[in-house]
Amino acid sequence: MRSIGEMARDSGLGVSALRFYDRAGVLVPAWVDPVSGYRWYAPEQLDEARLLARLRRAGMPLADIRLILAGWSGADTDLVRGLLQAHLRRLERGLADARTEFSALRSLLDQRENPMTATPRTAAARLSVPAPDLAAALDAVRYAVSSDPGLPMLGGVLFDVEGDTLRLVATDRYRLAVAGIGTDGHGGPRVQVTVPAALADAMRALLDGDGPVGLAVEGDRVTLEAGDRQAAGQCLAHDFPDYRRLVHLPSGRRALVEAAAFRRELESGPVRPGAGRERGDASAEVSVLEVADDGTVSVCEDGDGDGDGSVVAVDRSFLLEAIAAAGRDRVVLEFGAPTAPVAIRRTDDETTFALLMPVRLDD
Repeated sequence: MRSIGEMARDSGLGVSALRFYDRAGVLVPAWVDPVSGYRWYAPEQLDEARLLARLRRAGMPLADIRLILAGWSGADTDLVRGLLQAHLRRLERGLADARTEFSALRSLLDQRENPMTATPRTAAARLSVPAPDLAAALDAVRYAVSSDPGLPMLGGVLFDVEGDTLRLVATDRYRLAVAGIGTDGHGGPRVQVTVPAALADAMRALLDGDGPVGLAVEGDRVTLEAGDRQAAGQCLAHDFPDYRRLVHLPSGRRALVEAAAFRRELESGPVRPGAGRERGDASAEVSVLEVADDGTVSVCEDGDGDGDGSVVAVDRSFLLEAIAAAGRDRVVLEFGAPTAPVAIRRTDDETTFALLMPVRLDD
């Protein structure tokens, strides 16, 4: 007999996934200890678990997986082959439809773009920023910068200067971080530049004092001056997406949590594997969060909750990073629908926050 931990290690499903499939009646343990509730699996169930893991990685619906597992060991494999072929056809149709839509979108983009008449950047701004404030703002957003070479426009930090406010923004599609600080000296029209991650890091290294530093934007070049030291370089040539369209969320439940205690609960609580399937990170893990009526948040098992929208799943490592970047003893977690981003906000600063895209829980 294999323990649930050994089964998770050998099958690639994960402990929380095995519990989920037990409750769903898909892969039921051979024996459950009546006292401790601990699950034990028969040797022959390892092959079923590995088969289940393969089917889920292929995106097979749970209803079809039930039938495949039921018919896998039978002499007549027609049902299994038929279900596999039907799912493959669904995937191929979906890919063909996506190719058609993407082709139309590329044509629309081609019609909008005219590189021959593109004009160079003429933006200009000079402002003074308190060094500690800029350092804190960079720390609050740097973790969300994308490292995807296919999306170079997300490979930096947006510096958005408008009036006497500087907003720093970073996103890798799955999370978005925003930090706002006050400035002096500009007061003019809006200026936006995307500072490459390496240059943003060089700027951060200069921000070790308490006084003001100078930030200058001239066309496609940005310069930070801290005393007699300077970090300067070219901005990214790509436009950063309009983050303002992403941050206006419907109001939801707000929960005040103690950051250190909640981090410990996340680190020790149950997880589901495979949060990174869409972004190619098979090692990522999902935490399922439940918000009670009294505003408390707990890390729960798969499928727990009352079904009224109080349960949401997020990438655990992303949530831990966002809480750490907030840099506060207490943070506010804001939950909307299970499909809406989760917001992580400071208690004393509404201009600095992070949004995490939820992870869809498999049925």
